[in-house]
Amino acid sequence: MRVDLEAVQAAVEAVRDPEIGRPLGELGMVGPISMGRGGRVRIQLRLTTAACPLADQLHAAAVAAVRAVDGVGRVEVEMTTMPARERAELAEHLGRVATPLTGGLESGDTQIYAVASGKGGVGKSTVAANLAAALAASGKRVGLLDADVWGYSIPHLFGVRRSPVVLGELMLPVPAHGVSLMSIGFFVDEEQPVVWRGPMMHKAMEQFITDTYWGDLDALFVDLPPGTGDATLSLLELLPTATLLAVTTPQETARMVATRVARMAAEIGRPVAGVIENMSTAECAECRSHTAIFGTGGGARLAAEADAPLLGQVPLDIALRDAADRGTPVVVDSPRAASALELRRIAGSLPRSRRSLAGRSLPLAVV
Repeated sequence: MRVDLEAVQAAVEAVRDPEIGRPLGELGMVGPISMGRGGRVRIQLRLTTAACPLADQLHAAAVAAVRAVDGVGRVEVEMTTMPARERAELAEHLGRVATPLTGGLESGDTQIYAVASGKGGVGKSTVAANLAAALAASGKRVGLLDADVWGYSIPHLFGVRRSPVVLGELMLPVPAHGVSLMSIGFFVDEEQPVVWRGPMMHKAMEQFITDTYWGDLDALFVDLPPGTGDATLSLLELLPTATLLAVTTPQETARMVATRVARMAAEIGRPVAGVIENMSTAECAECRSHTAIFGTGGGARLAAEADAPLLGQVPLDIALRDAADRGTPVVVDSPRAASALELRRIAGSLPRSRRSLAGRSLPLAVV
């Protein structure tokens, strides 16, 4: 049976690059294709970098796509690297097709959730990581920006530790468990402190937002620094369409501190999409009973004060802790655990927000 060369070409070009998320044909990553006897097909893939961390995944996807074409037998793949000129052209192309996240009216299709807490230690980053992973597992295109510069933990929670690929002046997020990640932790050693003043942090976050190819996201989660200081305010200014998710524990002290986040949101005109109570109870691994170690009612009281819904109450169990230590979100690592079930439920019920145009500058055109 004769193999249709055009069908093979179309199959390869339709494969999506796992890092960029766009078809290989659009990206210029498909080289020459040749045929041999017995349905043998040889294809060339042109990587963006010689050290492409997802080369094996791309290789497997291309082989599977070609084998699905009638008559194809053996598939051989040659991996080459784009020259500098083509990498620059690709970066320029991605810059043109990228959807901006920074406040234009055209950016409304991406739901941006800024995950905030009044203080550290309430599990804000763990909640953000698992909500992102849960949405991605449901088929959504999801990004997660680790904006907690001084306490970055997203690389560890996702078990990834490598620098992003850079195309020209454009960075590609690091993919893990279906989520596109960006963190200062990808640029420093794991135990190295980031000793920056506010202006340096602001510049870094601006680059992470505007100089990163996020693609066409359904949702972007931003893991904010704890508290209501200058760093948090600067980040929210960079993302004027973001709504807040406030994370607290049931403890009264944590609730009182988290109330400041709700008041900050009101003062700067930002909606609070909802409240998530973390560590609501501790689950016994043996008898499955639950103990309210940190008290009760903190999440509900914060939700009432913020005039926002209480989206859920996440229990603290062994699976949640073990998954974080292993570098895998619990919704992926132990999907039947009590914490995972509640986090997935919350992710599936996150409210979509459309900000009012009141007080925002609108583009004017002279006709």
